[in-house]
Amino acid sequence: MGAQKSIHAGKAKIDVNVDFTHKICASMMLPSLRNAGSPLSLVIGSLCIKHPNLFGGSEKLDVSWDKGLYDSNILVAYRRPRPQWVAQQCFVMQHSLSPEIGVHGIPVDNFSRSGSGGVNLSRFSVGLDLNEPASSKWSSTTSVKFENVRLLSDDGRSITRDLDGFPVTCSGNAHDSMVVLKQESQYAKANEHSFSRFTMQIEQGIPVLSKWLIFNRFKFVASKGIKLGPAFLLTSLTGGSIVGDMAPYQAFAIGGLGSVRGYGEGAVGSGRSCLVANTEVTLPLSKMLEGSVFLDCGTDLGSGRLVPGNPAMRQGKPGSGVGFGYGLRFKSPLGHFQVDYAINAFQQKTLYFGVTNLAS
Repeated sequence: MGAQKSIHAGKAKIDVNVDFTHKICASMMLPSLRNAGSPLSLVIGSLCIKHPNLFGGSEKLDVSWDKGLYDSNILVAYRRPRPQWVAQQCFVMQHSLSPEIGVHGIPVDNFSRSGSGGVNLSRFSVGLDLNEPASSKWSSTTSVKFENVRLLSDDGRSITRDLDGFPVTCSGNAHDSMVVLKQESQYAKANEHSFSRFTMQIEQGIPVLSKWLIFNRFKFVASKGIKLGPAFLLTSLTGGSIVGDMAPYQAFAIGGLGSVRGYGEGAVGSGRSCLVANTEVTLPLSKMLEGSVFLDCGTDLGSGRLVPGNPAMRQGKPGSGVGFGYGLRFKSPLGHFQVDYAINAFQQKTLYFGVTNLAS
């Protein structure tokens, strides 16, 4: 239940997408995070404006706005043409607002779901992205950005403490500021029978001012896929750690779709470090339908107590967990649809819905 429309205004292109279906799926998966306000709160959608030649020199301007049920994101990107053998530059300005469920969310139904903890993350960033010329298997992106993070209550007021009275920022004030230098490298190799992929992200907080955050955060994702006759085996390992200054919202959240299925978002734990392993086998059932079985496990490596305020312990999160189940993958011209049925270590069952790769 939705609508899509593309409008051409001169050389600019405007894409509008309004969708009501996500409200139905979300109501089946998640407890209500807050009371529905205006009728617009029931609508999700996106607005995208693209101009391929802003000042007559092939400068590209992209402006996008995405609205979810409880979150929103505004992105402005400006690119100037450069020779292909040098790093491509992109000026980016972004503002996002979303519930902070992974760390401050309250697990319910034997950790199978996460409800609102009354904390929402408002993040504003501005900076520069540099995309290095890709080799045959390696690609690299470097960015430097100023970020301002403010924590809000469910009714939109600035807060400095959570529902239990513990600070939600590193500075103890209503907001945290930082300059972040980020390096992301990716290796990918594929053939007809298998593929390998490795991604490494390193973030360094630069102390431009004395009160700004100083930290080093890294995360890696290694995945391997192998074709076994008609079936396909996919394994992945995700890990990370952070040292230095840290606010609770910077912790690694474990649990949920894309992490350990069978648990709510962040319901396994949240720590300074994490390790998550996923294994999935898919088997084609028809030309457009695949069946799958999967096993996920994750741990905070005992680092949950090192997060300021120890929110994981206060919420009774176990710190490690295992989930397993089965699912269906449906491929269509409109996109890829995913349904997973998972069981966690507490024998609580969870149903997940996912939609990816929607056609424009």
